[in-house]
Amino acid sequence: MRVTIITGGGSGIGAAVARRLAASDQCLMLHGQGAEAAALDRLNAVASACRGKGAKVEICTGDLARAGAGADLVRAARAAFGPIDTIVHAAGFADRRGFASLPREALERAFAVMAAAFHEIAAAALADLTRGAQGRVVAISSFGPHRFVPGATYPGSAAAKAALEVLVKSLAIELAASGATANAVMPGYTRKDPGLFGALDTATWERVAKTNPMQRLAEPDEVAAVVAFLLSAEAGHVTGATLPVDGGLTLM
Repeated sequence: MRVTIITGGGSGIGAAVARRLAASDQCLMLHGQGAEAAALDRLNAVASACRGKGAKVEICTGDLARAGAGADLVRAARAAFGPIDTIVHAAGFADRRGFASLPREALERAFAVMAAAFHEIAAAALADLTRGAQGRVVAISSFGPHRFVPGATYPGSAAAKAALEVLVKSLAIELAASGATANAVMPGYTRKDPGLFGALDTATWERVAKTNPMQRLAEPDEVAAVVAFLLSAEAGHVTGATLPVDGGLTLM
């Protein structure tokens, strides 16, 4: 049985990864913030769908911005299933506020959820990940650190994602001797689950859908497919990479 922790597992890319991985040989620990009843319902719905495919699934909720939450998540996964084989860090959010209007606490929260939590989770699981070449870590980054245009710089969340990419590359170096890998996937504008809009309103989503050469949003499962490849044995010689799934957005 393969043991996987997925943060941001209640919606979007994290949920798509969980559904794609779900099988009878998989143990999935799905994490979501769970601050609202609707979010907890979504997390439970993803868990139920994965159980329907034969996976063993547990859920864990809490604010990853809190120091210690990441280590708690690793302990919960170990207690439920045993040593950790795989981490997919999909927790995150976009913050459209410009440089001058971004408050310090918002910047600190972005770094806490996207970068510091990743570091804490991976560090807590490091002994498990390095016990053999089966260890896999994938972090979901963003086009934000790679594309700077007026009105769409996302300085808070993009800076946190840039830090996340540095942590992934640093981790890849430390894992390499064991044969384990760490990579990042860089989505462009990606379709949200029904009823969820993130940082953009409906009209803006319609506009940004056409900002890449393919002139459409990515589907969460298209991103999840790349994540699944990086988690596979076939990707054993891919590490420290940041793979774009953005329809060519960062070419422009």
